[in-house]
Amino acid sequence: MKSLHPHQLKEMLDRNDDIQIIDVREPFEYEICHLHAELIPVGKVLDNIEKVNTSKPVIVYCHHGIRSARVIAMLEEQFQLENLYNLRGGIHAWAEEIDSHMATY
Repeated sequence: MKSLHPHQLKEMLDRNDDIQIIDVREPFEYEICHLHAELIPVGKVLDNIEKVNTSKPVIVYCHHGIRSARVIAMLEEQFQLENLYNLRGGIHAWAEEIDSHMATY
């Protein structure tokens, strides 16, 4: 499974790279903090597979990176997707390393 460090994602965002970011947490978690990503909770990913872009890098994240890793593994296995990246450490690592003003939980 491919992954990105929060600093790598920040560089991509700073360059305005053509990427998709998907948050697989629950709506109440998204309300606490987020990266303006598309919210598709873990339990709804398969019902929304058409929303996952297949032609550009897709960065998937959750709180600490565990749920997003499971989602990526499932999508890679079931749909042979090769453009998915797990945000290492999830939104928590982003808050600690990139945006110290972001709320944490």
